Amino acid sequence: MKTKHIILRSRRSATRDVFLGPLATPREAEFPIPDLVVEVDDIERRAISGLTRETDVVAVAPSIPMRLIAPVGQNEAVAAAQQVAWGVKAVGADTSPFTGNGVVVAVLDTGIEASHPAFSGVEIVEKDFTGEGDGDEHGHGTHCAGTIFGRDVGGTRIGVAPGVRKALIGKVLGKDGGGSSEQICDAILWAIDSGANVISMSLGMDFPGYVRILEKQGLPTELATTRALEGYRANTKLFETLASLARNRAAFAQATVIVAAAGNESRRKENPDWEIAVSPPAVAEGIISVAAIGEGAGGLTVAEFSNTGANVSGPGVKIVSAALGGGLKALNGTSMATPHVAGVAALWAEKLKANGRLNALELTARVIGSAISDGFQAGFDPFDVGAGLVRAPQA
Repeated sequence: MKTKHIILRSRRSATRDVFLGPLATPREAEFPIPDLVVEVDDIERRAISGLTRETDVVAVAPSIPMRLIAPVGQNEAVAAAQQVAWGVKAVGADTSPFTGNGVVVAVLDTGIEASHPAFSGVEIVEKDFTGEGDGDEHGHGTHCAGTIFGRDVGGTRIGVAPGVRKALIGKVLGKDGGGSSEQICDAILWAIDSGANVISMSLGMDFPGYVRILEKQGLPTELATTRALEGYRANTKLFETLASLARNRAAFAQATVIVAAAGNESRRKENPDWEIAVSPPAVAEGIISVAAIGEGAGGLTVAEFSNTGANVSGPGVKIVSAALGGGLKALNGTSMATPHVAGVAALWAEKLKANGRLNALELTARVIGSAISDGFQAGFDPFDVGAGLVRAPQA
C-alpha cells in the first residue's frame, strides 16, 4: 500500500535566490549554500529503506496531520485600556531599548488579518500552504502575531517587539486549525529562504488523528498505533534536519532560530502527576521549546495545561492580543507563550546585529541564557519551566 511521504533531499546551489543577510560579502555569495528540497510522493513502505540509501536523501517521513495547539479555557473579548499587557512586562520588553527593528520574523500558523490596527505599518508577506488563500479565518495566527510584533491597540501595548517592520506569514493551518507536516516543512524552508531571523510555530502533531487515519486504511488499532509512533520519530528527525539547516545558514550571515510551543496536554489541576512531555515539532533538537506560565498571588505559576520539559517559558495565561475584527481578546496556552519568546528573540537579534555578532548559535544562547527562575511561587518544579522565564535585553 502506498502512502504519502515527505522526502528531504540535500542540494548545494550557488544560484538559488535566497537571502544571505546584510552581513554577507560578495565572496560569500559566490559559494554554494546549504539547501534542502522537499519532495512529496506516494511510496510503498518497502521502498523507504532504498530511498534512505540515496546519498542526497537526508530524511524520509510520512506526511502526518498537524494541528494548532488549541487555547485552553480563556477566550474572551477585552476592552482596550491605557496599559501594557502583563506578558510584555513580565519579559521586560517594556523597559528594553530594543524593539525588533531590522529583524525579520516569520509566523507559521492560521494566517493573519493584515488589516488589523495592530499591524499598521508592517510589511506583511503572506504565503498560503493550505489552499484556502491568504488571510485568517480562525484567529489563532492573528493573536500570535500580535504578541510578537503588534502595535499598540487603543492604548494597550500587546507586542513584545513592536519595531519589527517585516513579517513573513505562512498559512500552514486552515480555518479548522488543521494542516500537515509537509505544509510545515515547505513553510519552514520558505521562511528561511525569505530571510527570517525568528520562526514562531504554535502548532503540534495530531497523533490521535494520525492513528485514526491509519485505522481507516484498514490497520488494526495496535498496528496503527505502532505505525503512528514510527511516523512520530521520523517527523521528529525531519524537523531536526530543518533546524540544522537554519543553524547552517548562520555560516552565510543569516541567523535563524525556530521557536515552538511545548503543548497543552498536561492536566495538573486534575492530578499533579498528569504531566505530558514536550510534543513535536517542539521536541526536535535545535528548536527552542516553550512552556507557559501565569500570574499567581504568590508569584509566577506553571500553567496547569503546560507540557513539561521545555527549554524555556513565556507568559501563557490571560494573554491579551489581536482578535479578528480589529479588537483584542485574552487566550491561554503554550501557543500564547511561544510568541512572547519569539518576540524576545527578535529583541536579542536586534542587539546582536547592532554589535555585528548576529548568528544562530549566539542568538539561541542569548535567548535561553536570558531566562530567570526568580519570582516563581515556592515549590515549583524547575523541569516544568526549563531555564525559566525569558527576558528581553535591557542595555
